[in-house]
Amino acid sequence: MGAGLYRRTLLGITGNKLVEHLSIRYGRKLASKFIAGDNLEEAMDRTEELNSQGIMVTLDHLGEGIKDLKEAEGYRDEYLKIVREIARRKVNANVSLKPTQFGLALDKEQCHSNIRAVVSEAKYSRIFVRLDMEDTPYTQATIDLVRRLHAGWMTNVGTVIQAYLHRSEEDVKALSKEKVNLRLVKGAYKEPPEVAYQNAGQVLDNFKKLIEHRLKNGVYTAVASHDDKVINFTKAFAEANNISKDAFEFQMLYGLRMGKQAELAQEGYRVRCYVPYGTMWYPYYTRRLAEKPANLVLVLRNMFK
Repeated sequence: MGAGLYRRTLLGITGNKLVEHLSIRYGRKLASKFIAGDNLEEAMDRTEELNSQGIMVTLDHLGEGIKDLKEAEGYRDEYLKIVREIARRKVNANVSLKPTQFGLALDKEQCHSNIRAVVSEAKYSRIFVRLDMEDTPYTQATIDLVRRLHAGWMTNVGTVIQAYLHRSEEDVKALSKEKVNLRLVKGAYKEPPEVAYQNAGQVLDNFKKLIEHRLKNGVYTAVASHDDKVINFTKAFAEANNISKDAFEFQMLYGLRMGKQAELAQEGYRVRCYVPYGTMWYPYYTRRLAEKPANLVLVLRNMFK
């Protein structure tokens, strides 16, 4: 089964309500491979452990697709706690949040107000905030949020561009001119052929093209991938073009290729681990399984131990 077909098939299965119900009821222990804990204290402890290995962190409080704005206020308040705790404990970390957690699908103005509160608090402590990119109904709205915050002197905020989208090359070119800090990823949502490449080779080629553009233009970039093809390409391109190791960073997910993360840090590269925590873990967990068969095999092995 090809990588694209595997991802679409697994996302289809895990989107089934019965599968979701059974997974939430019985799968939390298995999901702990990818989740740092249920609460902020546990996540901060993992952050300190990673920092001791020379690995930076981005903290993510899990949740998406809220039903009312009261929930958005709860996520806002939790992220304010995260920012203050990062500052208090003086760890090397920033934060990642999903705009739909903050009300993007319900009220764009309230969403902006909620996110602005977090970005403002973070700016005071010199902490960076990343707006994670969700599925395509929210792509333009998320980019618009970042631009609006930058226009209000909130330049400690950036977003994510997904290489599997047809629009991504133009987005990267425009946001690079605006000096927006970006995380580049392959993309993990189920998207139709009209908006996204379905072939893994096409996605990889576009990913490399986006990395080249960013590094050539000297705009700080996070290359987020566990794929050695992407990692080795980035290292070789940077070396061939005399690009400093301080001009970019590698990002990987908590629980995946932790040895590789430590190895890259030891080689002098900037490495950041995406550390999620919280009880709303199912959507995040299924996207991790869908990324490649090896992740599913890892979980299945743990099930039968």
